[in-house]
Amino acid sequence: MEADFEKALKAYIKTMPSLPTSVTKVLEICNNPHTSPADLNHVISLDPVLVGKVLKLINSAYYGLGQPVTNLARAIIMLGINTVKNLALSTAVMGHLPAKHKSPGIDMEGFWRHSLCVGVSAKLLARKRGIDSKLSEEYFTAGLLHDIGKIPLNAVLAKDYMLTVSVADKERKPLFLAEDTTLGLNHCTSGTMIKEAWKLEGAVGDVIVNHHTYEEYEGSHKDVLYSVAVSNWFASLLGIGFSGDLHPEKPHDRIWEALGITMESFDEIESIANAEIDKAEIFLKINT
Repeated sequence: MEADFEKALKAYIKTMPSLPTSVTKVLEICNNPHTSPADLNHVISLDPVLVGKVLKLINSAYYGLGQPVTNLARAIIMLGINTVKNLALSTAVMGHLPAKHKSPGIDMEGFWRHSLCVGVSAKLLARKRGIDSKLSEEYFTAGLLHDIGKIPLNAVLAKDYMLTVSVADKERKPLFLAEDTTLGLNHCTSGTMIKEAWKLEGAVGDVIVNHHTYEEYEGSHKDVLYSVAVSNWFASLLGIGFSGDLHPEKPHDRIWEALGITMESFDEIESIANAEIDKAEIFLKINT
């Protein structure tokens, strides 16, 4: 049965459009430490749709810049290369996945609100810990996309996935463990397929693959990974949105120690998370 599920997932993912060439080029040049805002401006300016999306995001309430920004080069300089790179990636991925879709397994509107909560919480936590604001955008993007492996499971294996969500609830176990039991694979497995198909490298790709196996991770993005893992637990515990995980696994002590935080660190975040999520919903609306 596992082989059949995996074959169906691979077939579905192959039908998902590749990321636009312009976005792939943005990711490529941003991985070059010598890239300048002018280099990024040149690539993005060749794609009018991407220019429009980036400017719409920059001028949204989410960033609250005060005065309208109509010049792409100025926007890139103001927000920084890493921020614009992650805006391009997240909006491109969101444009390739269903924003709203009723399913027997997981309602996509609730799924995206959970994903937004994880992204917002990871970003707020990073800022609270003194991470540079230009770098904290990667925490948001990784949190926003951490569960994209659930999309093909929910689409291809709808009835089986509905059963899986039910099993996780009845047995009071984390969803990824219920997936392993009922499907023979979990959303990190399908997330890995998406990562490879779309060539999602760096922190975002590592988080998609490892957010439930963070203790085994030895890569260079532990801080982002740990931040998303603990934020995922926080979002599920509070019931903000719904990702099918009513009984999330509490993060290991290793995470709290590595990040230098306690559960109380989320008290301040909780008070502003919902307002930030409402602002961040522009990521869902940008492609409508």
